[in-house]
Amino acid sequence: MQTANKALPSSQKNETAKYKLRRGAAKAVGNLVLILFSVIMLFPFLWMLFSSFKGGNEFLNNYVNPFPHEWSWSNYSMLFERVPIANGFLNTIIVEVSVIVVGTFFSSLAAFSFAKLRLRHKTFWLLLLLSGMMVPYATVLLPQYIVYDAIGWTNTLLPLIVPGLFGNISMMFFFIQYMRGVPNALFDAAKLDGCGYLGMHVRIMLPQMLPAMAAQIIFWFMGIWNDYFAPSIYLVDYDVMTLQPMLARISSDYASGANFPVVFASAVVSCIPLMVVYFIFQNFFVESMAISGIKE
Repeated sequence: MQTANKALPSSQKNETAKYKLRRGAAKAVGNLVLILFSVIMLFPFLWMLFSSFKGGNEFLNNYVNPFPHEWSWSNYSMLFERVPIANGFLNTIIVEVSVIVVGTFFSSLAAFSFAKLRLRHKTFWLLLLLSGMMVPYATVLLPQYIVYDAIGWTNTLLPLIVPGLFGNISMMFFFIQYMRGVPNALFDAAKLDGCGYLGMHVRIMLPQMLPAMAAQIIFWFMGIWNDYFAPSIYLVDYDVMTLQPMLARISSDYASGANFPVVFASAVVSCIPLMVVYFIFQNFFVESMAISGIKE
């Protein structure tokens, strides 16, 4: 290889050196741009994080400088003493676990039916279900609230749990695309062995689609965790609130003067579980993008 490089004319050597120099310069500029945008994106969060450790008077007198002169945990202790934020975490986890476990299983069942079973007019029924995604949630909110209020479900977690138990349409559509890539020969062989459709789904399909299921569960977890609109309508008391409407209540009660660091502390606390989930399962985020590009 070295003899081949020595045999190159000087003009080609110069062009090769210039190409490497330009590529190196372009890579350095690209890295600098990425670093700049990363700093711009992270600065509001870091400012909020550092400000949550400031005293109230220090924040008012020096809110431009994000670094506190004296680090204090008083805002976090005040948050947990005055607000039942632990109940907010618990209520959110109850909704997360019940909806994701049951709803994901029923979504996969529906997807298996559309992807692998011979059903009459299944394309029509699939399009009918997908058309529900076109309806804004605000248009059905009032009828749902009237029904839930009539049966005594308002100010409870049931309006947030029960609809999700029947599955997620977008998750079902994603599963259908993934299941169509699983060979039908596996299910034909299972049928010859006397396996039923439920057994095919549980024993064959579910192990095949674990990566796709994990990716969708992560996105659904984030959606439920950050959901504010529906819980703010149905939940009134602190004891039954999920985390996001509780944070909004904290912001309205404490977002004045020296209490701003308490609001920042509540926002930081709410971000911690999402950050933990992301750093643990970040590979699934990338894998979900690759899975979504699979074609039959």
